[in-house]
Amino acid sequence: MNSWDAGLAGLLVGTMGVSLLSNALVLLCLLHSADIRRQAPALFTLNLTCGNLLCTVVNMPLTLAGVVAQRQPAGDRLCRLAAFLDTFLATNSMLSMAALSIDRWVAVVFPLSYRAKMRLRDAALMVAYTWLHALAFPAAALALSWLGFHQLYASCTLCSRRPDERLRFAIFTGAFHALSFLLSFVVLCCTYFKVLKVARFHCKRIDVITMQTLVLLVDIHPSVRERCLEEQKRRRQRATKKISTFIGTFLVCFAPYVITRLVELSSSAPIGSHWGVLSKCLAYSKAASDPFVYSLLRHQYRKSCKEILNRVLNRRALHSSGLTGDPHSQNMLPISE
Repeated sequence: MNSWDAGLAGLLVGTMGVSLLSNALVLLCLLHSADIRRQAPALFTLNLTCGNLLCTVVNMPLTLAGVVAQRQPAGDRLCRLAAFLDTFLATNSMLSMAALSIDRWVAVVFPLSYRAKMRLRDAALMVAYTWLHALAFPAAALALSWLGFHQLYASCTLCSRRPDERLRFAIFTGAFHALSFLLSFVVLCCTYFKVLKVARFHCKRIDVITMQTLVLLVDIHPSVRERCLEEQKRRRQRATKKISTFIGTFLVCFAPYVITRLVELSSSAPIGSHWGVLSKCLAYSKAASDPFVYSLLRHQYRKSCKEILNRVLNRRALHSSGLTGDPHSQNMLPISE
């Protein structure tokens, strides 16, 4: 194993560790906080988190073994199962992010009727659709025997070893990425750009009211005026940064792998194996970044994390005090007897 392979293996190990811990923490927050569970986005987050954990404990270790051993890491049946999961979980992850963007679009564009438009039942129906959509392509690939170990990516995924099926497999792969990656990207762009437009409109209204107030307050201190103007600027930038993060992480993680797959099928030029594995690692890194992008940096999840941490620390404190005992109470026991 050369230095490139060692670096890719280290990247996979780091991704697995961060993904496992962060997604497990999101699950703990969901179990701990009833307020989070009552909201419709909790179903999308739960679906995304469970898929990320499954990818972390099944697909990533097999890819790591493939990178280290430079060959198929398991038997044909297990590899086909892992390839089925890889295709299903990747599609489910993309569609879950699209569902979260639709939820935020409804919340921003229709704030007064959000609870009526996005109930838990509606969210469950959307999750059920993502599962059916995500199952369609791996089921078809399994029936056509297009699941197995792909040496370029050192992982069990979509692949075809028969040259006479190259055209059919290329059409299938193109349709798969169009109805998973491209569809989700279009939904993300349409919904979040609409959210940004509405957010900027509201910011502009707030800015107008603020400026009118500042004009009326003639005797206001210049530092207060500057702070108000700085807050206006930060408010406008905050919405842009959030939406850029949502769309940017989606592209950075998934686009290299999708483009590599399409170039591999449409061009006769060889693709370096290290780039193939790296693009796969980037796709896996989405499982590690999702908890921070969609959950753990939000106020409710941070509050839940603090409550969980306080509960653990209090239990340890009580346990340690119970083991050591209170000297005062120990001295009192013989007297009471």
